[in-house]
Amino acid sequence: MADSSLTANHAASDQVVSDRAVSEVVEAQGHLIDSHIMERIFDAVVEFGGRFEVEQFSIGRTNSDPSRLRLRVETSSAEKMEKLMTELLGLGCAPVDSGAAELKAAEADRCAPEDFYSTTNQRTLIRYDGQWLEARNQRMDALIVVKDGVATCRRLRDIKAGDQIVVGMKGIRVIPEAKERDRDAFAFMSNEISSERQVETAVGQTAAILRQVRAEGKKIVAVAGPVVVHTGGAEGLSRLIRGKWIDAVLAGNALAVHDIESALLGTSLGVRSSDGRQEQHGHRNHMRAINAIYHAGGIAQAVASGRLTKGVMYECVKAGVPFVLAGSLRDDGPLPGVITDMNEAQDAYAAQLGDAGVVLCLSSMLHSIAVGNMLPAWVKIVCVDINPAVPTKVSDRGTGHAVGVVTDVGLFLDLLATKLQTK
Repeated sequence: MADSSLTANHAASDQVVSDRAVSEVVEAQGHLIDSHIMERIFDAVVEFGGRFEVEQFSIGRTNSDPSRLRLRVETSSAEKMEKLMTELLGLGCAPVDSGAAELKAAEADRCAPEDFYSTTNQRTLIRYDGQWLEARNQRMDALIVVKDGVATCRRLRDIKAGDQIVVGMKGIRVIPEAKERDRDAFAFMSNEISSERQVETAVGQTAAILRQVRAEGKKIVAVAGPVVVHTGGAEGLSRLIRGKWIDAVLAGNALAVHDIESALLGTSLGVRSSDGRQEQHGHRNHMRAINAIYHAGGIAQAVASGRLTKGVMYECVKAGVPFVLAGSLRDDGPLPGVITDMNEAQDAYAAQLGDAGVVLCLSSMLHSIAVGNMLPAWVKIVCVDINPAVPTKVSDRGTGHAVGVVTDVGLFLDLLATKLQTK
């Protein structure tokens, strides 16, 4: 479709904009219609009491061609415009004449200028030295530091005195992730979270995603909770690890404890895996498992000595798949190797998430949401949980690449391992 100029004016109300009105011309491009971004842009202007005029709009002719929008927005005050521009920036709108990004130096470690720009998980560029720089290590709730002509997202706790930090809203461009228009494996998985989706269908689609990511040479990361063990999913996850379908496992102390309890004593939370009945004095079995690993000197040493001969942790050690166990306030033990410093645990998680193409979030609300906050929006997430609230929370982080599967995680892992023909 050829470019068309639309001149219709829209207002939030019949109220006349005052003589102090301010205006900005902004541009956006991408799959604006497919992803409903354009209507969200219009809604945002109305919500903030502004007016807009579409100066130019063109629709992409093919699946790969972006649509382009040029919009003049007007508000009754500079304060309202600042709030509106903050909202529009997150939707991919950039001022036409924004100029270069503004930088201010941090006065002390962990002390950023008060007007620092706080990032989203969407791809972000800043205007610097006459060119657009893409921020590296994109993640939510970070600051952008510019050094030696390189822009990098950095957490507040990592800010050092003298760091040049992007402030305000000028010279910043955010590129939201668009709805998939091509028909790859992920495009067929709806963003709607529903228990009505057949498990077999979701498993087949997930298997296709894993094959696609593997062909692209990217990592497959599993984030797993102890429910994986309680539901009998440890064997399915073990098969995926043996079959080289998992490149890293991120979890808490509980997954490892109950996985090892199951491997050594045949129970999970004191319940026998064989018949689902409570083992006599089984409530102490998880502590016996922790004690056994301390006697061995650690999880890897327990595998090497022959004390630990099966389970998720065993398969990780045997296959050389790295795992990170992040501690929490409620942990018993914890096991040797569990990282109890939360800053260190976050760093260790982030290191394993580098180059991830897809993350499987397996029945762990805490760790799934934490990982979601660490990832850029373009990394695919498949969140499996019997509680629909968990996939909903993960999807709400603002990515078009997260899907939820509401089902028993043990059944899901068993079917997935079979679909991928693992042993």
